[in-house]
Amino acid sequence: MENGKLYLVATPIGNLEDITLRALRILKEVDTVLAEDTRKTLHLLTHFEIQKPLISFYRHNEGVKVGHVISLLQEGKNLALVSDAGTPAISDPGEDLVKACIESGIEIVPIPGAVACIQGLIASGFDTTKFVFEGFLSINKRCRKERLDVLKNETRTMLFYEAPHKLKRTLQDFLVTFGKERRIVLAREITKIHEEFLRMTLEEANAYYTEENIKGEFVIVVEGAPMVEEEETTSLSVQELMEQYLKEGMDKKEAMKKVAKEKHMTKSEVYKKCLEDSSK
Repeated sequence: MENGKLYLVATPIGNLEDITLRALRILKEVDTVLAEDTRKTLHLLTHFEIQKPLISFYRHNEGVKVGHVISLLQEGKNLALVSDAGTPAISDPGEDLVKACIESGIEIVPIPGAVACIQGLIASGFDTTKFVFEGFLSINKRCRKERLDVLKNETRTMLFYEAPHKLKRTLQDFLVTFGKERRIVLAREITKIHEEFLRMTLEEANAYYTEENIKGEFVIVVEGAPMVEEEETTSLSVQELMEQYLKEGMDKKEAMKKVAKEKHMTKSEVYKKCLEDSSK
């Protein structure tokens, strides 16, 4: 018996008109739908007059259910995995199931659709050529700080998700890490009736949300740090660069490695060049 297929079906993030024709066809054809929240998925399926068995598949039961799901697929059943909204396996359950399917030789079929962070990015006005998705920050204070410290000088546009009751703390942490002048876009209720994009600095955002009654899930788009141009050293000779780095406190081995990298040479070539220069 051939294995079934696992379809990763993206669903609307708010406006039901955003579902694709292919997603509707797959949801009608599969044997069962794996749902993060069966109540929300039932509402979606009912709206489009689709009747399918539902299996609850959420973060806290994912580990227990993966084996059962693999068994169904090995019996030849075709299954669709959906999240509450958007693309499954992005900041919600599904990643471990996909890995398990791949290890079991089961075909994975992605069905494209809405991703909230991408909608926030393209409407932000920030650089879209290079960006990094961070999702939800850790609720652990130490882990959260460590991650933000890593991102402090990130030059790419950064994308975050945040719940309304955690927004104030996150904005405060951003202010400390990125500085008051860093520009951000707060995207709320994307594709819904009360869709909103607020464009401001972190200082302005912290002032604004001390008084606002915060509602809705947020995509926070943070402008990347400005590029810092490295000091021009290509005009200096190998010997001059070595002397400069030694004066800065580097040991000889470390200085030689840095010079080799900047001059696109091997360390042995740098060593030989230094010997030649010093013998002149």
